[in-house]
Amino acid sequence: MLHKKFITLFTFVAIMAGLVLAACAPAQLPLPAAGDVATPITFLISGDPTDETTYQTLIDAFGAAHGDIAVQLINIPSGGDFRKRLAADFAAGTPPDLFLINYRYLGPFFARRAVEPLTDYLAQSAQITVDDYYPQVLRAFQWNGVQMCMPQNISSPVIYYNKALFDAAGVAYPQDDWTWADFVATAQATTTDADGDGATDIYGLGVDATIIRAAPFIWMNGGDIVDDPAAPTKLTLAAPASQAALAWFIALQTAHHVTPDAVAEEAESSLSRFVNGRLAMFMDSRRVVPEFRLIEGFDWDVAALPVGQQRASVLHADAFCMAAAGKHKDAAWTFLEFANSADGQAILAQTGRTVPSRKVLAESDVFLDAAAKPTNSRAFLDAIPGMRNLPLMNGWSDIEGIVNTELQNAYYGRTTLDEAIQSATQRSAEFFAK
Repeated sequence: MLHKKFITLFTFVAIMAGLVLAACAPAQLPLPAAGDVATPITFLISGDPTDETTYQTLIDAFGAAHGDIAVQLINIPSGGDFRKRLAADFAAGTPPDLFLINYRYLGPFFARRAVEPLTDYLAQSAQITVDDYYPQVLRAFQWNGVQMCMPQNISSPVIYYNKALFDAAGVAYPQDDWTWADFVATAQATTTDADGDGATDIYGLGVDATIIRAAPFIWMNGGDIVDDPAAPTKLTLAAPASQAALAWFIALQTAHHVTPDAVAEEAESSLSRFVNGRLAMFMDSRRVVPEFRLIEGFDWDVAALPVGQQRASVLHADAFCMAAAGKHKDAAWTFLEFANSADGQAILAQTGRTVPSRKVLAESDVFLDAAAKPTNSRAFLDAIPGMRNLPLMNGWSDIEGIVNTELQNAYYGRTTLDEAIQSATQRSAEFFAK
C-alpha cells in the first residue's frame, strides 16, 4: 500500500505548481542545466482545457527531476481532428515522440508497425512492470501478444446521479444490485414537466446512442457485438440476445421518453443538462469528474450500471504510446516511465480525471478519497472483473462509426432497429476484410 501522506504531499505540490504555471503563462519547455542542451520530445493528446492543464502539471513535475528532457505538449481538442492529425503526421514521417490514445483507435497503427513495442523497455525498467497493472487493461494494448503501449487508466461507464432530483421525486438512490427494470422505473419517476406546460423540463437519463454505451447491456444479456472478439469477421447485432438488449436500450428514448430526443439533445447536451441540474442520471466514464467537481448547486454521486442476466462493463482506457519512427526514444521512454510510475499516476488520479491502471494505487486513498467526489469511487473498481473491451483491429474505428450512425437513427426513431442492424451489418462488411 502506498504511503498516503507521501503521495498527497508530492502531488499537492506538483498540482499547485502546474496550475499556477498554466494560469499565468503558455506552456514552456523545461530549462536544461547550464551548458547542456535538453532533448526535445513532443507529446500529443486530445482533451479539453482541464485535460490540458492536468497533463501540463504532469510534465512540470517530470521536468523538475529531468531538466535534460524538454516535453512539448500538443493538444488537439477535437478527437476526430486529433486522429486525423496523428495519421497525417505518421504518413509524413514526422510523428510525435509520444501520444495518448484510446485502444479502440490503435488497430491501424499497430498493423502498420507504427508503434514502438515496449518489451525491451519494460524488461529494463526499475519503476514499472506488467505485474503492477490490472490484466484487463494491459490486454487492450497488446498486439500479437506484445505489450505495445502502457495504459494510464482503467475506466468504465457508471451512472452519475443528482441527489436533489432523486429526493424531490421521492426516489431511492441506486443500489448495487438494481435491475434494468429498476433503472427504467427510476428514469421514469425522475422525468418531469416541472412547470406544467406539457414539455419535459427534467429528464431522467442522458446517454449517448453509441455502441460503447450499449455494449455493456448486450453482454449483460448474453449477446455479443462480433462473432469472435479475438479475430472478428462480422457483426452479430442481429443475434436474438444482442438485438433484445439493443431494443431495450433504444426503448429508453422511443418508448419511455426518459432521455432527450434528437431536437432536445441538439439544443443542449445531456452533459450540460446534468451540470445545470436538469438531468437526474447521466451515463459516462470517469472523464467528467473534474467538471462535475465544480458543481455547487446540488450533491451527486455515482452508481454501478444496472444488472442484467449477468454483470458486465466496457473498458474505457487510454495509453501512452511511443512512435516507432521517433527520434528520441530513450527520452520518450523516460517520460512515459515517469507518467506510469506511482508518482505520475497519482498526479493524474488526484485531479479526478482517471482511474489508475496500477492496482495498488487504485486501491489506495489517492483514488478512494472519501473527501473527494464521487463518494462511491469504488463503483469503478467493482466493475473491473466483468470488464470487456471492444475489438482491437485495423478497421474497427470505421466499423464503430457506422454502427453509431445506424444506432442513432434507430434511437431517435428515424429507422427501425431491424433496418439499422441490417444497414450496419452490410456497410461494415468491407472493413472486417481489411
